[in-house]
Amino acid sequence: MPFEFGGGWIEVVAGPMFSGKSEELIRRVTRAMIARQQVQVFKPALDDRYDAVAVASHAGRTLQAEAVADVAALRARLDSGTRVVAVDEAQFFDADLVPLALELADRGRRVIVAGLDLDFRGAPFGPMPELLAQAEVVEKLTAICGCGKAATRTQRLIAGKPAHEEDPVILVGAAESYEPRCRSCHVVLRGARSTPLFASVNAG
Repeated sequence: MPFEFGGGWIEVVAGPMFSGKSEELIRRVTRAMIARQQVQVFKPALDDRYDAVAVASHAGRTLQAEAVADVAALRARLDSGTRVVAVDEAQFFDADLVPLALELADRGRRVIVAGLDLDFRGAPFGPMPELLAQAEVVEKLTAICGCGKAATRTQRLIAGKPAHEEDPVILVGAAESYEPRCRSCHVVLRGARSTPLFASVNAG
């Protein structure tokens, strides 16, 4: 970062799956730790794809984190001496994450948030749109689509086929369920279903 802000600030790292968001959050937090700043890292408890108690990138890097069920639990775990608060997979938290991030920044904390800006349908995801608007620093990452272009969207696949717009928004998964796509290659099925939504697809 070329400069610092007066007081605290909010940084948001956004993009589709496989774009390196968690990797970038780990990099920023690691630098803060090297600078001997007190750091707390949080992740949603429902995201246990790679590690239940660590932020994990698709590339295999990990960073110890506290898994919390919701924003209220996150708030309760905050230490008064913490200078840097990092939140991975922020899209899975509710709207209360926004006022908490603002409060922390107003109290002089550095807040680092990483998450999907768009859901599988290409719609704004959870608290991410407002966090992007409120942040002092925003970095939008891209992945690589199968066609070779920059991927800005996340394609959900069910049995190898594009998901339907009425499927649940939250379905935790990795390469078996998702792949990065550019705008042209991104597909969401709409209209009447040709097949029923199987129970195994549902996720809360």
